[in-house]
Amino acid sequence: MKNSPSSHEGRDLERDIIVKEKELEFFKRLLNDQMKELLNQAGSSVADMSEEINSYGDPLDRASIEIDRNFTLRIRDRESRLIKKIKNALERIENGTFWICERCGGEISIKRLKARPVATLCIECKTKEETLEKVIGTQILI
Repeated sequence: MKNSPSSHEGRDLERDIIVKEKELEFFKRLLNDQMKELLNQAGSSVADMSEEINSYGDPLDRASIEIDRNFTLRIRDRESRLIKKIKNALERIENGTFWICERCGGEISIKRLKARPVATLCIECKTKEETLEKVIGTQILI
């Protein structure tokens, strides 16, 4: 007995669903691991920055420490924004919109998500956005 096209399509759909679920679990673990690492780094930065600057008598030593602190604060600010993006990606996994481009509603490719798991735009929309940014010289806010 031959399989009817509908039973074949049904198995394909079931396989696709299982694959998507495994991929979502992969991304959920990846994003949670990234967030844990970022939070651990933030905790160690706070401890490192608790050192008193005024305890250094030499103005050059104080200036050097201040520069290092400012650099660390800039890094932590970027990491804070990344944590927000990771939380957003985890929410999108939970509500079923992880694969969906926020601009066009199309699917974000697995290749793009593996390269940038916090991506909210498909490659076509992101390319258009970056091209527009170059033309007008500012970041487009969604």
